[in-house]
Amino acid sequence: MAEIICVIGNKGGTGKTTLSHMLCQGLGLLNQRSVCVLTDLGREPLDPEGRRYLTADARSRDALAKVVEKIRGLNKWMGVIDGGANRGEMDRHLYSLAHLVLLPFRDSHEDIRTVQQDLETFPRALAIPTQWPTNPWAREAADKLVESQLGQYRNRILEPVFAISSSKLLLQKRIPDSLPSPLANACRRVASPVLDILRIDHEDVDIDAEETMEHEVPAHARPQADSEQVIGTTH
Repeated sequence: MAEIICVIGNKGGTGKTTLSHMLCQGLGLLNQRSVCVLTDLGREPLDPEGRRYLTADARSRDALAKVVEKIRGLNKWMGVIDGGANRGEMDRHLYSLAHLVLLPFRDSHEDIRTVQQDLETFPRALAIPTQWPTNPWAREAADKLVESQLGQYRNRILEPVFAISSSKLLLQKRIPDSLPSPLANACRRVASPVLDILRIDHEDVDIDAEETMEHEVPAHARPQADSEQVIGTTH
């Protein structure tokens, strides 16, 4: 049976969609098959061509039910549901469906207040710092803010996903023919701990957070095996 991962949270602008696509790209780079599921009414479906994962349009409740049912029937696949924002009822519904729930937040007092409330509302969820500053001083200040405000939840906070400008390439309607190596490394760093939490075997990932590489790696075609089973939900 497939694993269902939901990326939710009550606040907008925390990077849910970026995180969802980075996670799916990283899963593909670690030889895992996944589908990134769109539920946000304010966004358009993205072309799966060239990605390491499939995409599915589930912007209505009926479509979501059908997509989740199909994903669950795929052996060793993962469905990553981008939950959108400011939809408490939808968040509760997705929480009930998911094996793993992620709550992204940025380094602002408002984000931290909101994610604290969400951690209380969703006791199985894990928080994940996103678009985290890379400047050493800014990062130190952000880490101190988290420790002072969210210290009691430290065992439910994952390693930060650092800001990387090339992540926006994954949100293009159709991605470029090649993607930068730093983006690939960042995606692997997102996916690896998720697989560890789900106890799914994968290749070791030992990439330093500060590592940068100048050459580009080619984007790869969408996974083929079992993909026919989700025809009708992909775009």
